[in-house]
Amino acid sequence: MAGAWSAGRSITTTLLVVLLGLVVIALNTAVAYVAVGATVVPIITGLLLCLAFVFAVRLLHRAAWLAFLAVVPALFVLVGSVQLAPEAVLEARGVRQEVSIVDVRVVGKRHEFTLQGADGRLDEPLVHQGSNPGHRVGDRLAVLTDPDGVVDLEVADRVDPGGMLAALLLGGVGWTVIALLAGWRGHVRRWKGRYDTLVI
Repeated sequence: MAGAWSAGRSITTTLLVVLLGLVVIALNTAVAYVAVGATVVPIITGLLLCLAFVFAVRLLHRAAWLAFLAVVPALFVLVGSVQLAPEAVLEARGVRQEVSIVDVRVVGKRHEFTLQGADGRLDEPLVHQGSNPGHRVGDRLAVLTDPDGVVDLEVADRVDPGGMLAALLLGGVGWTVIALLAGWRGHVRRWKGRYDTLVI
């Protein structure tokens, strides 16, 4: 990547990095749909693909700060691509049920809420991983359950595939702007004979 580039080469390489970002978004979203119900798979592939994009920005820019900045939209890409599939599945085929929380089992920061519906107790608990679940025994809420049992049940008002799609679009726009800026600055740096630096 050393030495000055022609304008044509810089533009072509920049567009390839932009295309790489779009491919990462599409590919990891597709992986999440194929492996719906196995969240760990798109998380791992998403992390690897996002790191590949960040590394490509680093090479294009010949400095590190834009690569570090690319991590911010990468979080939107990762969350959106991983969560879009299960939330879209629940919205499409999920069964809405009004339930009450009748019991809770806490192990560390994992909360498993036992739910009681109109037809008796649900086989599947509502799981919250964290210190503040926001629910307690006696609460009534609406949940969406997957009749095929592939996707975990979720509180109905938290299922938002539109929000996940918006996160993906926001991440894609962020990556595109960063790639274009990296291409322009990288071209100028090569033209001026500036070598790789960690910061500017």
